[in-house]
Amino acid sequence: MCSDSQGARMDGPRTKVELFAAIRRDARMEKLSIRELSRRYGVHRRLVREALTSPWPTARKPMPPRSSVLDPYKHLIDSILRADLDAPRKQRHTAKRVFDRLVDEHGMENVSYGRVRDYIRRRKPEIWVEEGRGPPAVFIPQTHRPG
Repeated sequence: MCSDSQGARMDGPRTKVELFAAIRRDARMEKLSIRELSRRYGVHRRLVREALTSPWPTARKPMPPRSSVLDPYKHLIDSILRADLDAPRKQRHTAKRVFDRLVDEHGMENVSYGRVRDYIRRRKPEIWVEEGRGPPAVFIPQTHRPG
């Protein structure tokens, strides 16, 4: 059989807000100590104290942005895409050709083709807009008179 402290942990709250509510409820109803609440819910005493002082958990810190393995090659890809703006349609680089050029000419080894393809798919329309060659803004607001 499960002891009471393990049973509460297995069937206990699912989210941190529910955990805080359960800790506050047990502290109020059963008059449990911080140490006992910590044991019952399997959390640090610091978290129990936080739950007793505030009904809402503190927001999580945002993760710092991670660098991509593609970062050293982004300026090269952008320059290839910018050069393709003036090339005839049939002579523009495909994602495969850009990938092959990066491998052959610049020694790129640790970046996959899919990562390059996804970057090109996202970046190509942005470059067209930056160079003023994007789709024209043809939104015409319509007004309808009542009646």
